[in-house]
Amino acid sequence: MKVIESIAASAAGIAAIRRDIHAHPELCFEEVRTADVVAARVTEWGIPIHRGLGRTGVVGIIKAGTSPRAIGLRADMDALPMQEFNTFAHASQHTGKMHACGHDGHTAMLLAAAHQLAQDSTFSGTLHLIFQPAEEHPGGARLMIEQGLFDRFPCDAIFAMHNMPGVAQGRLVFRDGPAMASSDDVTITLTGIGGHGAMPHRAADPVVAAASIVMALQTVVSRNVDPQQTAIVTVGALHAGRANNVIPQTATLELSVRALDPAVRDLLQARITALAQAQADSFGVQARVDYKRDYPVLVNSPAETAFAREVGLELLGEGGVTLQGPALTGSEDFAVMLEHCPGSYLLIGNGTGDGTGDGTRDGQGHGAGGCMVHNPGYDFNDDNIATGAAYWVLLAERFLRD
Repeated sequence: MKVIESIAASAAGIAAIRRDIHAHPELCFEEVRTADVVAARVTEWGIPIHRGLGRTGVVGIIKAGTSPRAIGLRADMDALPMQEFNTFAHASQHTGKMHACGHDGHTAMLLAAAHQLAQDSTFSGTLHLIFQPAEEHPGGARLMIEQGLFDRFPCDAIFAMHNMPGVAQGRLVFRDGPAMASSDDVTITLTGIGGHGAMPHRAADPVVAAASIVMALQTVVSRNVDPQQTAIVTVGALHAGRANNVIPQTATLELSVRALDPAVRDLLQARITALAQAQADSFGVQARVDYKRDYPVLVNSPAETAFAREVGLELLGEGGVTLQGPALTGSEDFAVMLEHCPGSYLLIGNGTGDGTGDGTRDGQGHGAGGCMVHNPGYDFNDDNIATGAAYWVLLAERFLRD
């Protein structure tokens, strides 16, 4: 398509911006330098901006024609608290921080689209370019909304895109309905009576209770949730004691809980809470369950997803599009935006590769395309800049067709 060719002509410059951001990763709500880079470029292209929503968020506004219709396109900017293993020139320069999820690439795709639209926009209405902080945690989308995102920049629909390793580079994957899982954090604190390991009858052992709870929690998914539904209960940490001859006073379990249906989410909370307390009571210890609801189920609106899918078909044809991909059990705080505005969240393939994440580079200047996100060898595929930006341009122009 002509739009891809036009964007590809300037893609090298945008790729350089992407690699600069990759080399200088910033964690949640610390994206000061990244926001400065975004704001400087968008302003340079003549696009008015607003800064400060969600602390470090940037919103660009492109208006054309007289239509009152408005659309939002969102890209995330934050990095992860990880040590990068890659050795290429644009590897992270900051110890313990890395763009391991491709948010640098998401930002670059939206910047490339902004550059193209600033030069040649054929729509009538308003396009909001939303550069969001803190997607990874604790949730920049929610804070931006609380601070007036949709009041100041109302949208008739909103869209976002995430790269997906293991899918052919540039392939677009759509899904209407529940597309990504809710994510809840649970802490179970068990309090018993500490004592000497040689005289356990004089104590109330929270470690034994914790072990029993870990095993019993496996029955929540296997025996309480409909087998045709998706649910995950993961005990990621168990902390208790420091010496082999001391029965500790307390033990703590840390859980990650996910579901693709709000009713299943409610069921999981009820069963985990009741089971933990009943198990603890059976061992003569007390349980406190701190249940934190984090990101909700991400639900793509049917009409907006159908529209997004048609744009993908127009851009790439049937061979470049997955019309209804599988739901994912990962979570995404764009789900919060979709609770306030209809829209859709799609995937763009980052490449298949070998998935090893060994930090090497191929002939195109990328790390292994199939390396999964949140892996220390991950890198965004710069070939996606032109494809992703072209999709955003076409989507905006079709939604705001004069």
